[in-house]
Amino acid sequence: MPISVTLIVQMVTFAVLIVFVKRYLWGPLTAIMERRQQRIADGLAAADQGRKALDLAQQQQEEILAVARERAAEILDHAERRSREIIEEARERAHAESERAVKLARAEAEAEMARVREQLRADVARLALAGAERVVEREIDSRLHDRLLEEVAGQL
Repeated sequence: MPISVTLIVQMVTFAVLIVFVKRYLWGPLTAIMERRQQRIADGLAAADQGRKALDLAQQQQEEILAVARERAAEILDHAERRSREIIEEARERAHAESERAVKLARAEAEAEMARVREQLRADVARLALAGAERVVEREIDSRLHDRLLEEVAGQL
């Protein structure tokens, strides 16, 4: 066979091969590659969305933590103020109670002093009366009278 026939047969065979590949292999192969490309693109988009969601979640977490820290600081400040108020109230109550106790003690001391004074007055009156009785009984001697007064004064 001459070369030209072989060349034509090879060209026809090649053309049939191209049509066969284009119709049965090329279409499905490009469809598979396009689907794979689409899946990769979808995966990359999902990963990007996941990163954005993660960043947003981290920002929200930081905001929540900041709010929680502020609230905790407020609670601590409130607790410290309340504890100072309670301590001050306790001091005021203790001061008032001590003043009341001092007043009560003073009143008791004054009552006891008044009772002792009254007792002393009664004793002085009794001694004066006793001294007067002795003086009246022995009015005759002035030396005896002075001595009796000294005795009464010594008893006081």
